[in-house]
Amino acid sequence: MTDNFVWYELCCENLEAAQDFYGSVIGWSSAPFDGNPDYHIFSMDGAGVAGLMPLPDGMSTPFWLGYIGVADADAATAQAEAAGATVHRMMDIPQVGKIALLSDPQGVGYAVIQGYSDRKSEAFDQKRHGHANWNELCSPDGEGGLAYYSALHGWTKGQTMPMGAMGNYQLFQADGVDIGAIMTAPPGVAPSWIYYFGVPDIDAAVERITGKGGSVLHGPAEVPGGVWIVQFADPQGARAALVGPRA
Repeated sequence: MTDNFVWYELCCENLEAAQDFYGSVIGWSSAPFDGNPDYHIFSMDGAGVAGLMPLPDGMSTPFWLGYIGVADADAATAQAEAAGATVHRMMDIPQVGKIALLSDPQGVGYAVIQGYSDRKSEAFDQKRHGHANWNELCSPDGEGGLAYYSALHGWTKGQTMPMGAMGNYQLFQADGVDIGAIMTAPPGVAPSWIYYFGVPDIDAAVERITGKGGSVLHGPAEVPGGVWIVQFADPQGARAALVGPRA
């Protein structure tokens, strides 16, 4: 099988405030992982969908991080480095997995993980609300980004959607299913991955975002498939997105 996203993680300063915000906006519950007060699991209807932890030392800007599942973390990291990626750190966490924190050749951060459990990840599930539904890369070099991730993770090129002066919105697939898209970052937009979580009512979710102190960055905007998206910054500044219908 082709590699796919298997986990998402929010790194921020105030864990309690993050739990309150995302619990209200998306409906997540949260609890410490294995009794660790510095790592919480966000869950939806009992299924783990994301992690929550303090910002690493030396970092001041909250962020979301996506993990791509691989069969061999050492081999994937070596291949990434040979392709021009930067390896920031490798970790081997007992009963969890071997993890590498990377920046792709265009400077966008992400992670790979070789999980130690046979249990299938439920974090990315396009049919369920509260789970990640879409993965979007805004890169300084969209074509270069697609070539890099395709070579490392087996992703294939899907439909190309022209956006005029902004270039193309290039869908990519894992095992024949669209799981995200890559676009070239417009001037002034910081390159990054942004992750879309499903909600049952986009307008109600927008009200909760602003009501809880978040900021809408883009949308709501209609996209193919009869659904709407909104990109936002949470009250601590981490960027994420939602996708869902209008009720």
